[in-house]
Amino acid sequence: MKADARLVGKLTARVALMEILAIGADPVAISGTFSVEPKPTGESVMEGIRQEVRHAHLRNIRIVCSTEKNFKVKQTGVGITAVGLVSNSTIKIGRCEEGDEVVAVGDLHVGQDVVWAEASRRIADTLDVVKIRRRSFVHELIPVGSKGVLYEANVIAKDSGLAFEPTVPPPIKLEESAGPATVLLLALRKGSFTRIKNSIGRKPIRRVGVLRSR
Repeated sequence: MKADARLVGKLTARVALMEILAIGADPVAISGTFSVEPKPTGESVMEGIRQEVRHAHLRNIRIVCSTEKNFKVKQTGVGITAVGLVSNSTIKIGRCEEGDEVVAVGDLHVGQDVVWAEASRRIADTLDVVKIRRRSFVHELIPVGSKGVLYEANVIAKDSGLAFEPTVPPPIKLEESAGPATVLLLALRKGSFTRIKNSIGRKPIRRVGVLRSR
């Protein structure tokens, strides 16, 4: 598919930043390895990264990149590594409780559909994680990618010694790919759905299951 280089940088950075922020870490650096020429594509990818950082109101993040200067490039290749810091006392892994509601923020989109969904604010982004990650009733967060909601819900459950029980019928396709982290999965204290809905705003939010004891 064809996509603007800024969008490529923005969405690729988003995936890495959401992963780091979701576990309670604070991003300190982003390193980009671009298989594109410095100008204009490399600069556009960098601008996309900066756009996502600004959108999420993140501060003091060092961004460095390397581009292809020896060969003519015909396709866009982008790799991004994000580095963050977190302490053992604040890391959000294995903190779910029995009875937690599992909620999906954003719509499932892949490929060309992501372009439309991003413009329509139908998918999760870095700012969503920043807004809610420190709320006491949000026990755990995890971005959903190509493995789908069911896989990530089982990861959340397993880390806390619990089991995921999906809603019947499910409100979304639990095994469908969420592309570049278009969905954010949350484990909430029971009865907190309205509070998280007010925090997210108009983005789609759905109950997809509950965590039970094994």
